[in-house]
Amino acid sequence: MATFKPSRKIGVGGVEIGPEEKRLVMEALESGRLSAGPLVASFERELARLHQRRYGIMCNSGTSALHVALATLKETERWDDGDEVLVPALTFIATSNSVLYNKMKPVFVDVDACHYTIDPRQIELCITPRTRAIIPVHLFGQPCDMTPILALAEKQGLKIIEDSAQAMFVNDHGRPVGSFGDMACFSTYVAHIIVTGAGGMVVADDPRYAEILRSLVSHGRHTDYTTMDDDREIDPEKLFRIVEHRFAFERLGFSFRATELEGALGMGQLSHKEALLCRRQENARYLTSGLEAFRDCLQLPDVRPDAEHAFMMYPIVITHPRLSRSALIRFLETNLIETRYLFPLLSQPIYRRLFGDLQEHFPVAQRLYQSGFYIGCHPSLGTDELDYVIGKFKEFFAACDWRSMPSE
Repeated sequence: MATFKPSRKIGVGGVEIGPEEKRLVMEALESGRLSAGPLVASFERELARLHQRRYGIMCNSGTSALHVALATLKETERWDDGDEVLVPALTFIATSNSVLYNKMKPVFVDVDACHYTIDPRQIELCITPRTRAIIPVHLFGQPCDMTPILALAEKQGLKIIEDSAQAMFVNDHGRPVGSFGDMACFSTYVAHIIVTGAGGMVVADDPRYAEILRSLVSHGRHTDYTTMDDDREIDPEKLFRIVEHRFAFERLGFSFRATELEGALGMGQLSHKEALLCRRQENARYLTSGLEAFRDCLQLPDVRPDAEHAFMMYPIVITHPRLSRSALIRFLETNLIETRYLFPLLSQPIYRRLFGDLQEHFPVAQRLYQSGFYIGCHPSLGTDELDYVIGKFKEFFAACDWRSMPSE
């Protein structure tokens, strides 16, 4: 039997556009409505409902979602520039950038060595009189341990924004990600759990938050008129008030709006969300089974007890000091298997300029930066691709005398 060989690189992410997505995109195009309309509104309602929230506000990226969520809390809570927000020391840079965009100070917290999310035991050590909020990140699809985080936030009077860019539809102790904090933010960028090309969502329960979020996403408009549907089918008296407010701006906002095409893709993706999620989880289990033989030198992803894992990607951490991450990654990349480092945050040039060298203060995150990487487990990968990936790991370990390598 012929040996499978990929015709192109096996990527860390992929996207599958099915017939329902195509149908809804054509429906949007044929309607002549490209600005946010009924499909965006449906996507907002449904994604919020699936995460046990009253309101969803779609915007153009997960980063924008974080930006306006924190801006909303800053306005409603009357926080000052320079107030502090706790963020994990291992996350994509957008999490902490959103704090800087709001002229606040990110305070980094080390992470859990087993599950890579913010370590609740470290949070209290980082709280100061200027701490205002925590942004726990459900990293790689693994929910944070939210029970102690919620208890600590209540005790200290802190707000919570869940960064759920990499996790959807999975539970921690029976509750879905996105349902714990004051607000939660999702991303629908390419290679995420649900894909709209570009896009993000904030979900919340407080109607005041929802009003301000919609305003901020649309240049800071008056809350009477944030979309072109706000003046449809209403009584004349209300219509005249809205006419007065069509070009009234209450706050410094942003042009973060999504389009109807992204709403169409989102609704199409939701129609087969269970299959997309299950295939990620099945692919992750398949990889774990195939790589079990290397547990003496590789830390494979674990699922926290009483939680589920969305597996946006498949993280691997090298645990043997003689095994070279560089050599393994070079071998995988040469053989058409794409890799990424585990979000080296504090070593980024811009952060070193802003904060100095902080890495030594976060030993777990530092070890993960230096020893970790991830590969894909997305729904586009079939058994042939997964077997090929596993086979290349076996080939690497069989061919190289890695135990005699110098420590990195």
